Amino acid sequence: MEKKLLNCLGMMSGTSMDGVDIYMIKIDGENFFEKIIDKYYEFPDNLYDGLIKIRETINSKEDLKIQKKEIKNLEKKFTLFHASLIEDLKSNFEIDVVGFHGQTIFHSPKNKISFQIGDGNLLSQLIRKKVVFNFRKNDIDHSGQGAPLTPVFHNLISKKINEKNRNTSLYFINIGGITNLTKIDKNFDEDFMEGYDIGPGNCLIDNWVRKNSRFKYDENGKIASLGKLNELTLNQAIDNFEFNDFKNSLDINDFDISFLRGLDFEEGCATITEFTAYLIANGINNFRDRNTDLDLFIICGGGRKNNFLINRIKNYIYNEKRFIIKNVDDYEFDGDFIESQAFGYLAARSIYNLPISFPKTTRCLKSISGGEIVNNN
Repeated sequence: MEKKLLNCLGMMSGTSMDGVDIYMIKIDGENFFEKIIDKYYEFPDNLYDGLIKIRETINSKEDLKIQKKEIKNLEKKFTLFHASLIEDLKSNFEIDVVGFHGQTIFHSPKNKISFQIGDGNLLSQLIRKKVVFNFRKNDIDHSGQGAPLTPVFHNLISKKINEKNRNTSLYFINIGGITNLTKIDKNFDEDFMEGYDIGPGNCLIDNWVRKNSRFKYDENGKIASLGKLNELTLNQAIDNFEFNDFKNSLDINDFDISFLRGLDFEEGCATITEFTAYLIANGINNFRDRNTDLDLFIICGGGRKNNFLINRIKNYIYNEKRFIIKNVDDYEFDGDFIESQAFGYLAARSIYNLPISFPKTTRCLKSISGGEIVNNN
């Protein structure tokens, strides 16, 4: 049965916590995809500071209980901010459904919890529209890791890219706060695509920069490029790091930058960037297909703009066969909005009860839909 095309507004705020990406698409939840509008809105300082503070405070399920009152107050501010943005858009665009990811403040698959700030019920009441939120819960309830959820959208993009060389392995490397890899099936079969969290992305670099300067991040790796790599510290960090088997999704709390203690600002930035590059490349090398002539890595997420980081990743990728690294922007997709597009797409799939989680991406028991749907129209 032909599905109605929906105007879906995806809203995503990542681990940098500096603002919200908004992307409206017309979509059927399967193959039709048409861009309508994209925008970025920076969080006001009081909201940004509150999010950073609560994220650094929450390290366990118990902390969620202890900070319950503070979380509720912050969640209301966060939701009201999103509602105000949607109200501005409603006067010019017809919105059928909002995909509201919220802000992750704690993610722990072993504790069967992924907690995002963002009140979908309140948002729906305020904007009088259908809202899909809490995307990760159903996956976790079915033995999944709660992440990554973007592979099915990467699969859709792959169809649009439509590389002609059938002996090419195609991968998406999303360098957000955490880096995840999607390995695309040659026939674009959703049940055979693979998804993994493979290491940190921007989170450790951002953390170091925020704690040691007035900056929020290292723009294009400029700070790291000025620093001298401390090889002894790097090698000790790599030796002491407990590499996972790539079956578990990752959170900022899975990493620690205390090994940088005693380094100056630029030296620390260079060293944590090298550490990040090594872990990302290690994950990439683990999943490269040995049976094709060429590997094509398509980079998306904020980390793609850090040329220094990308070049360091290239340095560690095994060279046993040719590989090409391209930005998703090279294929006329805006790399700043891939995740917000994805959650607009996932909202449509939720409405039509199509799967957003798969055994080979989140380790759930079977392919399942997800996202809570509320309509206070």
